[in-house]
Amino acid sequence: MSSAGAGQQQFRYTQTPSKVLHLRNLPWECAEEELVELCKPFGKIVNTKCNVGANRNQAFVEFADLNQAISMVSYYASSSEPAQVRGKTVYIQYSNRQEIVNNKSSGDVVGNVLLVTIEGVEAGDVSIDVIHLVFSAFGFVHKIATFEKAAGFQALIQFSDSGTASEARNALDGRSIPRYLLPEHVTSCLLRISFSAHTDLNIKFQSHRSRDYTNPYLPVNPSAIDGTLQPTLGPDGKKKEPESNVLLASIENMQYAVTVDVLHTVFSAFGTVQKIAIFEKNGGMQALIQYPDVATAAVAKDSLEGHCIYDGGYCKLHLSYSRHTDLNVKVQI
Repeated sequence: MSSAGAGQQQFRYTQTPSKVLHLRNLPWECAEEELVELCKPFGKIVNTKCNVGANRNQAFVEFADLNQAISMVSYYASSSEPAQVRGKTVYIQYSNRQEIVNNKSSGDVVGNVLLVTIEGVEAGDVSIDVIHLVFSAFGFVHKIATFEKAAGFQALIQFSDSGTASEARNALDGRSIPRYLLPEHVTSCLLRISFSAHTDLNIKFQSHRSRDYTNPYLPVNPSAIDGTLQPTLGPDGKKKEPESNVLLASIENMQYAVTVDVLHTVFSAFGTVQKIAIFEKNGGMQALIQYPDVATAAVAKDSLEGHCIYDGGYCKLHLSYSRHTDLNVKVQI
């Protein structure tokens, strides 16, 4: 009897594993992306619930598979280094629930934040700058947060009001991001858009996953900016060319006329184009496009390199940085 009693007592205090983990002692207003950062080494996260409890310092994280949750609990149970978020020790245990049910309003309730699922792409295929470019056509975008869920690559996009968000949703839901903004290997890219229950996204830092366009003083997470702080070596091991705010565009397969207006339309999608100069060199057409800063030029270069202005492979762009920094363009009457 005593051994059976001891067994029952042990069972009573032993948690049943669940693919949902309960995290305690989190920092105040812990963001979803901070939870994902902590948990993603152990498996695919399909749902989260942040800022739970009276002190809003608890959360739930749901893995796609039970073994992934067990792996995380086992790792920190035997590790000399505790789980930490922003320097705070986080306590992890199995939840008594088997899935997270969010009591959020449905996607039909109009709000100022859109939940966008981008079908047909991996997380690295669509940059946050491209998402910003597409959605800011409808009004000022305050904040963007991107993440991966079971549904795929998703983004939360915050506008100032529900009217602007509705306009963007009505125009873009079921549409595709323009091909010239996507990598060549992406064959289809569909936007599925609903309204989020969020009203104000909690962005902790600027990174390739999150941006707050209302706060220029928000710190940048150096490890999170795509390639901008990496060693200046290209894929071939050679030194990368010095960056500039002026791009040199070589245009091949010229089946259609490419005018200053055409180039302005293509390149101003990434920021203010200050000056454009077109000229012929070695029998081909080239152009210089001047932006106000190097960062804008870099985004345009990365997004447009190798893409065609016209469908069918016509007017293909090859881009490099120019040694110029300020073009001397004379106005033609």
